[in-house]
Amino acid sequence: MRMDGLSPQERRALRSLKTPEGIQRFLDDDVAYNNGPASFRSPRRVLRDRLAHCLEGAMLAAAALEELGHAPLLVDLEAVRDDDHVIAVFRQQGYWGAIGKSNYAGLRFRTPVYRSLRELVMSYFEHYYNLQGEKTLRAYSRPVRMTRFPAWRTVEHDLWEVAGHLAGLPHYELLPAKFSLKRFRMDRRLYDAGRVGSVS
Repeated sequence: MRMDGLSPQERRALRSLKTPEGIQRFLDDDVAYNNGPASFRSPRRVLRDRLAHCLEGAMLAAAALEELGHAPLLVDLEAVRDDDHVIAVFRQQGYWGAIGKSNYAGLRFRTPVYRSLRELVMSYFEHYYNLQGEKTLRAYSRPVRMTRFPAWRTVEHDLWEVAGHLAGLPHYELLPAKFSLKRFRMDRRLYDAGRVGSVS
């Protein structure tokens, strides 16, 4: 018997999502975007409150993926002049995919067709931008297995230790050094598409 603290009802709720695509639909349709004061809700609190930002959504996704037999893994995407973004990653038949909760339409699900983690992360580059229309993604962390944090699925306090650990990890640069200071601009159509459904 697993001793992760989830109730039978919570476990059934996570298992009912059935697939990575189902987990993403739940985050999109049943969980509002958390644009309020800083918080780091556990999956239990997200299930109860139906509210999450990217890290909270990624932790919920990791817990649901774990119920489906995947390792609960998070990756931190690091940006310049912008917020970091956290995704839950998984592998199917040796290929990487991802689940994400975001205020930007393009920073969410990735079908598991990517041969490497770097290839997966690069798929976010064109869609990762700030309100000034600048493409900001620059680096990514190694996957972090959430089981390193005791009771991460169910605690009632904010999980600042998870946020701090992700931010403090070494990150792998995505772009060649000659591009590190370059500012890449969005075109207006892609900018507007990425803001569909956003919360102010």
